[in-house]
Amino acid sequence: MMPRTLALIPWLLAVPCATATAATCTVSTAGVAFGSYDPFASQPLDSVGSITVHCDTTTSYSATLSPGNGSFGNRLMKDGSHTLAYNLYVDTTRVTVWGDGSGTTSVQSGTSDTPLPVYGRILAGQNAYVGAYTDTIVVTVTL
Repeated sequence: MMPRTLALIPWLLAVPCATATAATCTVSTAGVAFGSYDPFASQPLDSVGSITVHCDTTTSYSATLSPGNGSFGNRLMKDGSHTLAYNLYVDTTRVTVWGDGSGTTSVQSGTSDTPLPVYGRILAGQNAYVGAYTDTIVVTVTL
């Protein structure tokens, strides 16, 4: 049987930010691109993206992520009416969900020009249709 392949990319949306303290900042992202998902694989599919905040002065910040198409407990990529569950994490072990600090989600802190990694995971064994699945995540930066 031929494996089904899926194009999977939850996009991270860049949001410019500024504060009254004279720091002017921009946000850039590298999306979490999972590549092809094999629904018959026994292991999850992992990938890494990043968020970088650039400010005109050295600035500390915190970054939150929206739940996208789903919830913090179960983010969803979509292709039409079809969905594929995944999540985004703050740690390489993919235990702590990156969210807005509510419930068990975490907020990440950083310093300007130091990329924050975004760890993504699609759990194994999902019965997904062939397609190009995407989600849009909004990054909110607070200085």
